[in-house]
Amino acid sequence: MTTRLPSASAGLGLRRALLDDLRGAPAGTFDFLECAPDNWIGVGGRLGEALHDLSSQYPLTCHGLSLSLGGMAPLDDTFLARTRRFLDQHDVVLYSEHLSYCADDGHLYDLMPIPFTEEAVHHVAARIRQAQDALGRRIAVENVSYYAAPYQAMAEADFIDAVLEEADCDLLLDVNNIFVNAINHGYDARNFLARMPSARIVSYHVAGHYDEADDLKVDTHGAPVKDDVWSLLALAYERHGVHPTLLERDFNFPPLAELAAEVQRIRDLQSAHAGTATRRAHG
Repeated sequence: MTTRLPSASAGLGLRRALLDDLRGAPAGTFDFLECAPDNWIGVGGRLGEALHDLSSQYPLTCHGLSLSLGGMAPLDDTFLARTRRFLDQHDVVLYSEHLSYCADDGHLYDLMPIPFTEEAVHHVAARIRQAQDALGRRIAVENVSYYAAPYQAMAEADFIDAVLEEADCDLLLDVNNIFVNAINHGYDARNFLARMPSARIVSYHVAGHYDEADDLKVDTHGAPVKDDVWSLLALAYERHGVHPTLLERDFNFPPLAELAAEVQRIRDLQSAHAGTATRRAHG
């Protein structure tokens, strides 16, 4: 039976390049693992065996890549059915997807921004509800990084909140994406963070990014987490409470000990802010 992760838990992305390290990791290195089901559905052999081994030892969360919640083409019912079987098979404790689209008569292999309009709110919310029905569970959607804004009739924070309310789904809050977008689009990251709906946040992501220029950051997941992002995560815990938090790393993998040190930093921040949001709410 699928259960929720403990609020104070820190996870690591399950990537194929890390499989041997993850399987041999000392007990307590991480609390849970996250994978993209799109990359694992139907995979057998040695890789499939490794996935089953890890998912039998650790709680598994899933972060989808290709559902294209903001797209115009009908949702892929076959893919949804296969995803549901995968989630059930591995007793996945949380499934999330991106608040974006990635297909238009074929996959675009990128996460494209959705216009921030009332029409888009209704369109995306309806597709999230359809996905939840097909998957047989609540899902979380993630705020994404973006580099061009196609049309913004409403503020990004208001758009996210409206989608969550109309779809009645949860939020996976990516703290690095907030920081990257704040720099690239000239808004205050702390103010944006404060406007997120605490009651809908079920998990956080942190990751590293690339400093292209003072006013251009690229969300790469290929470097250590920056100090400014750690500070923003601490503020998220203070403002919205401690929730399961994943360290994302997709390439340029260092030794596992370095990733474990970042996972431990998440735990240290969680411990330092345990109960903070509750105290603030009742203070």
